Amino acid sequence: MTRFFRSRLVWPMGALVALVLLNTISRPSFLSISVKNGQLYGSIIDILRDSAPLMLVALGMTLVIATRGIDLSVGAVMAISGAVALQFISKSTSPNRVGTVLIAIGIGVFITLLLGLWNGFLVAVVGIQPIIATLVLMLGGRGIALLITGGFITTITSSPYAQMAQGHLLGLPLAFFFSVGAIAIVGLLVRRTALGVLTESVGINPSASRLAGVRSRGIIWSIYGISGLLAGLAGILYSSNIMAADSNNAGFLIELDAILAVVLGGTSLRGGKFTLSGTVIGVFIIQTLTSTITFLGVPPAVTPVFKALVVILVCLSQSSRVRQYLGRIRHLRAAKPPIRLSGLETEVLAERKSG
Repeated sequence: MTRFFRSRLVWPMGALVALVLLNTISRPSFLSISVKNGQLYGSIIDILRDSAPLMLVALGMTLVIATRGIDLSVGAVMAISGAVALQFISKSTSPNRVGTVLIAIGIGVFITLLLGLWNGFLVAVVGIQPIIATLVLMLGGRGIALLITGGFITTITSSPYAQMAQGHLLGLPLAFFFSVGAIAIVGLLVRRTALGVLTESVGINPSASRLAGVRSRGIIWSIYGISGLLAGLAGILYSSNIMAADSNNAGFLIELDAILAVVLGGTSLRGGKFTLSGTVIGVFIIQTLTSTITFLGVPPAVTPVFKALVVILVCLSQSSRVRQYLGRIRHLRAAKPPIRLSGLETEVLAERKSG
């Protein structure tokens, strides 16, 4: 039983179950699912669909954090990929052709891959701290997206492009299958190849891994490229959902949600060991929490306050000093001091025993 509670997935799963129970008690229709024209609808289905962009970004963020890094540019990268794809489709003479849509997606994702490699170059080769290296693209990326769209919100009408986020397959949202596919591919990549072990070794001790022959520079470089690629796919899904390239709002603050989802899932910000399954649970926690806050009528401007409280609690739970302090309290409670008796009490007890 003790080993069960030590698992990194127990508390995230418990938090997710608690949120589901809270929603079910407050609104019994939360778990209800209806079928219309062969498609499933309901609050749970909405969470599965809306969590797809965050899921893609959080998967890349998990790998980056495992290398002791951070990627603050994922939101801006999302804006760039959506701007590139929609700008290409809007300029095309056949926006409803599948080939046009595939080319637009390919260009947008390829550019974001290059942007991710740029972040990796600054971190691995130049040696800039990850938070500073990615902050450069975070600040300038949305400006790049605005330059691509000419400072306006680009809107399109393209049925194939809209199907990615709004379509259904086997009754479920197609966006959900995109996230499932990304989870499967990333999981196979890091657990069935040496990339996962090498990533953890770089995160645990970069100097030791380098002395052991691990090319940490190449590992870090490729991880940031994967993060940019996944963020680009997330931007495609986001723009497909609204059929517009909104450079100011696309992926706004999603980097914070991704970091929170990764940490909630049990991956430490100190790098090293990581868990993709925990990240998946963390994403669903964030999305369910957002749905809960919306249902309770909390204004959107106040929503970040609740997320900030969660971040504080998570950081405190991972703090070594806090853990040491709590451990001392448990140790003091477990070690009960011996009862000291006064001289009179000792004489009374002795008389009772002799009597």
